[in-house]
Amino acid sequence: MESTSCIKFSLMSLIWIIVLMNEIHGYKACLETERTALLEIKSFFVSISDIGYDDYILPSWVGEDDGMPSDCCDDWEGVMCNATTQRVMQLSLDYKRFIYFDSTSASLLINMSLFHPFEELQSLELDGNWFTGIYEKRAYDSFGSLKQLKTLNLAFNFFNDSILPYLNTLTSLTTLILSANKIEGSRTKQGLANLRYLQVLDLSGNDNITSGSLTRLGLANLTNLQVLDLSYNQNLTTLGFTDLPNLKTLDLGSCGITTIQGLANLTNLQVLYLSDNQNLTTLGFADLPNLKTLDLGSCGITTIQGLANLRNLQVLDLSGNQNLTTLGFADLPNLKTLDLGSCGITTIQGLANLTNLQVLYLSGNQNLTTLGFADLPNLKTLDLGSYGITTIQGLANLTNLQVLYLSGNQNLTTLGLADLPNLKTLDLGSCGITTIQAGLANLTNLQVLYLSDNQNLTTLGFADLPNLKTLGLGYCGITTIQGELHGGLDQPVGVEFVTKYRYEFFIGLNLDDMAGLDLSSNEFSGEIPWEIGHLQHIRALNLSNNLLSGTIPESFSNLKMIESLDLSRNKLSGRIPQLTELNFLSNFNVSYNNLSGPIPDKEQFATFDDSSYKGNSALCGSMIKRKCSSALAPPATPTGGGEDEGDSVIDMVALRWSFGASYVSVILGLLAALWINSYWRRLWFYFIDRCIDTCYYWLFKYVFHR
Repeated sequence: MESTSCIKFSLMSLIWIIVLMNEIHGYKACLETERTALLEIKSFFVSISDIGYDDYILPSWVGEDDGMPSDCCDDWEGVMCNATTQRVMQLSLDYKRFIYFDSTSASLLINMSLFHPFEELQSLELDGNWFTGIYEKRAYDSFGSLKQLKTLNLAFNFFNDSILPYLNTLTSLTTLILSANKIEGSRTKQGLANLRYLQVLDLSGNDNITSGSLTRLGLANLTNLQVLDLSYNQNLTTLGFTDLPNLKTLDLGSCGITTIQGLANLTNLQVLYLSDNQNLTTLGFADLPNLKTLDLGSCGITTIQGLANLRNLQVLDLSGNQNLTTLGFADLPNLKTLDLGSCGITTIQGLANLTNLQVLYLSGNQNLTTLGFADLPNLKTLDLGSYGITTIQGLANLTNLQVLYLSGNQNLTTLGLADLPNLKTLDLGSCGITTIQAGLANLTNLQVLYLSDNQNLTTLGFADLPNLKTLGLGYCGITTIQGELHGGLDQPVGVEFVTKYRYEFFIGLNLDDMAGLDLSSNEFSGEIPWEIGHLQHIRALNLSNNLLSGTIPESFSNLKMIESLDLSRNKLSGRIPQLTELNFLSNFNVSYNNLSGPIPDKEQFATFDDSSYKGNSALCGSMIKRKCSSALAPPATPTGGGEDEGDSVIDMVALRWSFGASYVSVILGLLAALWINSYWRRLWFYFIDRCIDTCYYWLFKYVFHR
């Protein structure tokens, strides 16, 4: 009895030691069998690619022989594992030979047995690899090894009907993407009929699919199908869908259909895309009571009669129908978005019934020269870009309008906006306006104003726009930006610019709330005002394509919220200041200046490539692969009190030793308690006996089956 108890105590101590060693040395999350299988997949892709590209194919997938072992679950690109079992769940192997292989080469088969070791694989992406077929080393009945696979992406390959028998065995699939292949549906008996759990099927861009193909592919059995994409199949000219009771989204864009008869059984359809069917000239929808989105863009329709039954329609796209010249909408009480861009309409009469309309696109209607909107009380977004309008009178009823696009109206030279109290965004880019004075006075809630590419706009004189946050003035002919833009502070600020060989001065209240400022492609010269560094809420600053000189102000380090900073194509000189505390900066461009010295390479600056610095011959640093001399060594970057890499390692060692000491202390305390108190000792060994007996029972019953 005593020897048995000793053995049990030794076993328990061994378990504690294993746990301790696991904490000290870390847990290697990736399973070795799956790690080996992943390296075999990499070898396969290397073997089918051109010589000389080995280092570019899955470079993060490295083994013990490479001297840089890493965790395949956390460090390998395209691999995602189950957080509990550490088994591979998702593999993304798209376009792994697209760049390196000639598309005119001989046929190539993908070996699916490479994926059998992944017992929990749920998603596999093999798109864009130019495979022509599938094979594996065992019979088709062994394909059940991928029994948990739910998503399979084989798009942009050269697969034909020969892969359908294999796909038909993957009965757990819910999403299958076969777009841009050579599927015909003419050489198959069952098609995909066994995929009864399939919810998403993409057959777009297969060219040779016809109405008969849909029957031979077994679509009638896919009763759980919710999304079906048949777009870009030019030979699909007629429709005749079987009963797909759960289908919610159907894409028939860019097909050759001439009639939409054949949708009567799709009673649960919510989204229907029919764009770019040039031969579809007339409409006559069956009763689709649940249809919410309908895209008829760039068809040949001349009339919109036939929409009367679509009582629940919310989004309607009729853009690009050049022969659609007149409107006369039926009662569509739930319509919220209407796109009439680039049509041939000459009048907007006929919108009176759309009382719930929120978004209206009318851009590109060159023959629509006058406005006169009916009462659209809920309209929030209006696009009138690239029109022939000369005046914006006729917006008075749009009291809830928030976004207004007027860009590209070259004949719109003067402004006189009605009272639009809720307008927040106004785009007047590429118009013919020469002045904005006395035309924006009522827009007290305006936050975004684009005036770019107005070459005749030479002077500014803003009305009181207390909430303006973004102002675009790129490619204008302005020589001065005098005017008051209130920002919340009471003290006026003066900023001096020199442009077109003239000194100009901006006097206005501090733009404290400014979120974006675009002054690109003007003729500003002189130094960048250091006051810009006080715009602490600014997120985007573009001063590119000017004649600015001097150094980059150190005050730019105060722009804590900035995400994009473009100072390219000026005459700036000196060093790039230490801006490594700009933690949100994701776009930085100082190319084509006269900057010199080392480039910051810490924090987010380590993510910028050489395109951000080209055209500066005196710059140096690892980002542009140009060594700095010792005299130009970059100054130490402040890290806010953080330690260097060596200190970090010492801290980790100390942390691990502290964990070890804690575990040892717990074990010694447990031993001392059991040594002193015989009652506790008996209870402890009784508990160990029960645990071991339970383990024995489980092993013999479920593992050894005895």
